[in-house]
Amino acid sequence: MFHAWSRHRFLSTVFVLVLAGLGLTAAAQQDGASSGGDQTASPASPAKANPAVDPLKRPLSEKQKKENAKALNHELSRTYKKWLDEDVSYIITDEERKAFKQLSNDEERDQFIEAFWQRRDPTPDTEENEFKEEHYRRIAYANEHFAAGIPGWKTDRGQMYIKFGPADEIEAHPSGGTYDRPTEEGGGTTSTFPFETWRYRYLEGVGQEVIIEFVDKCMCGEYHMTIDRSEKDALLYTPNGGSTLYEQMGMATKAQRFNGGLEKLGAGPGSAMLASKEFERLEQFSKLSAPPPVKFKDLEEVVSHKISVNLMPFDVRADFVKITGDTVLVPFTVQLKNRDITFVNKDGVQRGVVNIFGRVTTLSGRIAQTFEDTVQADIPAELLARAAESSQVYWKSVPLRSGRYRVDIVVKDVNGDRVGTWSKGILVPDFTDDKLEASSLIVADLMEPVATKNVGTGNFVIGATKVRPRVPPADGKPMIFKRGQKLNFWMQVYNLGVDDKTHKSSATVEYNVVNMATNKAVIHSVESTEQMGNVGDQVTLQKTLSAANLEPGVYHIQIKVNDNISKQSVDPTATFAVE
Repeated sequence: MFHAWSRHRFLSTVFVLVLAGLGLTAAAQQDGASSGGDQTASPASPAKANPAVDPLKRPLSEKQKKENAKALNHELSRTYKKWLDEDVSYIITDEERKAFKQLSNDEERDQFIEAFWQRRDPTPDTEENEFKEEHYRRIAYANEHFAAGIPGWKTDRGQMYIKFGPADEIEAHPSGGTYDRPTEEGGGTTSTFPFETWRYRYLEGVGQEVIIEFVDKCMCGEYHMTIDRSEKDALLYTPNGGSTLYEQMGMATKAQRFNGGLEKLGAGPGSAMLASKEFERLEQFSKLSAPPPVKFKDLEEVVSHKISVNLMPFDVRADFVKITGDTVLVPFTVQLKNRDITFVNKDGVQRGVVNIFGRVTTLSGRIAQTFEDTVQADIPAELLARAAESSQVYWKSVPLRSGRYRVDIVVKDVNGDRVGTWSKGILVPDFTDDKLEASSLIVADLMEPVATKNVGTGNFVIGATKVRPRVPPADGKPMIFKRGQKLNFWMQVYNLGVDDKTHKSSATVEYNVVNMATNKAVIHSVESTEQMGNVGDQVTLQKTLSAANLEPGVYHIQIKVNDNISKQSVDPTATFAVE
């Protein structure tokens, strides 16, 4: 979304370009600033004394007009270009892309984008758009798992995952090595590059039993999709190396593999059918490269609730995690104290129910996202008094484009009929591609890996990790941990420099925990990306400490990342207390 403040900034930039094109000197600009900017010039000003040479009244040449219009259009279109070329590049149809490029103003583009997601919403009668949420979850997963010198969403594995989701089965050979060919590939034993085979039982628009093969020939983690299954053969061009069964028996020669055809598998017991299946493989490859079909067409806009009163207290935390350069996953964490919830007896159990509704709007008032859910807490009657100071936590992540938004969240105590609201403006960061950036530093009371089938789905799940943030109170005091609890720190770092030769990053990570009463460091540790495995331009940092090792007090944590290649650094901080 291109917001009002952005328009003002860009128009101001172009205005200065116009003045520069007219020959207005820096001194003249400074004089204008000192006299009050847009205020009327005094009678003694040169421009007023000689209006014939007033630079603002000189006519622009056609060349200058075109240059100024081009500069303005470039700035205005950057956000929408990134949406088109990054966010939806794999799922937008050719007709939609053509139509979007023909739009003439931002209002039309915003309406197009809103309609684009509505056409794909599987449950148009609800506030949520599950397709959109799942799409951005897949982009985030691809960036975290498939990056290899380039962002994960740009890789072939990333493209297939974003379009079709997780495969039903994956056969992975991350180190390559010895490989016994199946008979349909010629049989025999050879050595391979790293490769993966993904199997989908069914893909709409593609077919049944879809097999996709990815090969890492550069040994750098960048697997590319191949139509030629012999591409993974590391001995393909080695004379007499990796022979097929027929080649071992003298019934074929290795040179025959290079006589043309789609694949260079070589003759074998199951090779007779290869030629007849070439057109099927080409057709499948073409379908995999096309955007998935749109299931839902014309839908009406949902009208949201109005929010008014403020009686029930609760705390909210917003975090920011990169999906693409212009789209960010924004998890909202809502925390309610049990003492503020009305509990009633239900079959011997004290039950509290809270309804939550959220709305995210642009500065122009357009609804960007809405969400609603119910939080239910069941507590044994004998434990209710002890649980009064405990909290119920609700978590909802929504994808948003970079820019400024207003967030309104309303909670309703169903049993007690109390209602409270939280309203705040947020700035969703623009994680540019040329600057070292970091996600929010999340201080969590729970951090654990999730099962493969649950990656990217469920409450508090970011990528492959369940991260439950601890929400600081609204009064500005730090979040509190008991000495028997674990302190968990989660953060992602983006746009690390990548070495052109190794296709790997090189950075150090410093963890510093300082006692704010004494201003002394109580914990200091240093790690490097070399210890983290195959790290590309993005890395996820996770650290767990025991609060039992810290004396009661208030602490400050800083995680400093130094990029040895780009010579940039980031050092987000957070404050917490131990009791």
